Amino acid sequence: MIKLKGIAAAGGVGIGKALVLIKDEISVPKRRISHDEISREIYRLEVVLIDTRKEISNLQRKISKDVGFDHARIFESHFLALEDRVLIEDVIFQIKNKKVNVEYAFSQSINKYVDALLKVNDEYLRERVVDIEDISRRVLRKMLKEKAVSLSDLKEKVIIVSHDLAPSQTASLPKEMILGVVSDIGGRTSHTAIIARSLRIPAVVGVEVATKNIKSGDKVIVDGSKGLIIIRPTEKTLKEYRGKLAAYNKEIRAIHIPKALKACTKDGREVRISANLELPEELPLVKEFGAEGVGLYRTEYIFLGRKDLPLEDEQYKAYLKVVRGASPNQVIFRTIDIGGDKFLSQPEVPKEMSPFLGWRAIRFCLERTDIFKAQLRAILRASSVGNVRVMFPMISGVEELRQAKNLIEECKRELKKEGKTFNKNIPIGIMIEVPSAALTADLLAKECDFFSIGTNDLIQYSLAVDRANEKVAYLYEPGHPGVLRLIKNVIDSAHAAKIKVGMCGEMSGEPIFSFLLLGMGLDSFSMTSPQVPRIKELINNIKFEDAVKAVTGALKLSTAKEVENFLKEELKKVLKDKFYRILMI
Repeated sequence: MIKLKGIAAAGGVGIGKALVLIKDEISVPKRRISHDEISREIYRLEVVLIDTRKEISNLQRKISKDVGFDHARIFESHFLALEDRVLIEDVIFQIKNKKVNVEYAFSQSINKYVDALLKVNDEYLRERVVDIEDISRRVLRKMLKEKAVSLSDLKEKVIIVSHDLAPSQTASLPKEMILGVVSDIGGRTSHTAIIARSLRIPAVVGVEVATKNIKSGDKVIVDGSKGLIIIRPTEKTLKEYRGKLAAYNKEIRAIHIPKALKACTKDGREVRISANLELPEELPLVKEFGAEGVGLYRTEYIFLGRKDLPLEDEQYKAYLKVVRGASPNQVIFRTIDIGGDKFLSQPEVPKEMSPFLGWRAIRFCLERTDIFKAQLRAILRASSVGNVRVMFPMISGVEELRQAKNLIEECKRELKKEGKTFNKNIPIGIMIEVPSAALTADLLAKECDFFSIGTNDLIQYSLAVDRANEKVAYLYEPGHPGVLRLIKNVIDSAHAAKIKVGMCGEMSGEPIFSFLLLGMGLDSFSMTSPQVPRIKELINNIKFEDAVKAVTGALKLSTAKEVENFLKEELKKVLKDKFYRILMI
């Protein structure tokens, strides 16, 4: 029996045979073609690219439905490569001038593409190599008429073990056939981890040596709550974990959360559970999972993947659709958050050494006021028909907030002069995702109507950890005492100023931290739609006073691991027999 430790990515227990996925290498033959064959090879290229785009679109729709459009955006790089005219023209050039077959021409062009990305002094672009390699394998297999090993064709239930699942593999995981997921690399916020949680598949990532120690066919136990992998377990260990699995399955079958049920503790503390949203097409999921409106609407989707800028009227119609679809519940529109890991095609956003620390979000908007005002006017106009709030991202201090508010007032004056209707008292809030904002929350609270804590960036900036970098992913810890103190300060400052504070980061959808955040006094939680029932179930089965007591104990601890273990023990006491169900579903 061998035990391996990794990062607990998705709770639950998985017991079964391992299927080790080995990164396959495709052998591409080089063949000379005649002049008469050139047009046929170019035609083959066009057909394969069209077919591949259709496949990726289908995968994107599937993942958008299962776990939300935000995670479906992992395929944006795939589409960009498939539509990159420089790449395509290079393939055609080789076919015409070097008179080689399309497979070979494509492989040569994609290798140059990858080499160029690896040399760029931009971490985000270098990380796109994984996506480019994923899409190139898909294209080459089609050209060579080779069938890939598809996880959707599995004949028996297995535990998937890999160095790292490719985006398309992650998206095609058949939930009913996957008992668990193990990977050598990745962190708590990697796509594999997030999707596994959303699909309720036990997962442990960042194991480092999983593929070296596990062989296909090995009996493996995945303890997704403890971040533990047990290879070839003893009968005694198997019996113990089979008992845990049986108890968990019994609890899962018992779960039933009425959609209309509010999130309210046993002693009467009511909070709002909303959904994060990116596309109007996701609105049915918001209602299906019982979310109370939209706590974060990411408006940048309408700006991405296009060569022109959306005009005010186009934005207005898109926002109007969301407001009406969510009615009578509220929608919080976050203004455009371009930069970091999201780039416009037009206007040109300069490539930066540290894009997450550069010209992005509110910084971009305050300089490009033409783009910003068009969006603000569209949101204001949409506010005339429903419960709308507007929220600014990446505010680092009072001066930026005042500048943004002044632009809203300017837009209001223009709309009034034009005779267009809008909510004159539209609530204005900010994202707290920069340490300086968290530390000066008392000053910012005096000048806005609400806060929303964006933990994904706040944790990253506070701990100086790139959450997409597997080398330091283990340091990305929501339970770090420094992070908890910042959050507590934000909540206390908001309440002192008599404004409400919510959270829209991954942390709000994790049960042990939801318990802690409730005790800190958080007023609203926003998360991907599939996470909503679990957090409602948690809140409806605890007392607010127990959560408050847990905060007192957690804030005395010195490490993130101590905090997480303490919170789990406290939750066991208050949830009793419901603990495993709520933590693992």
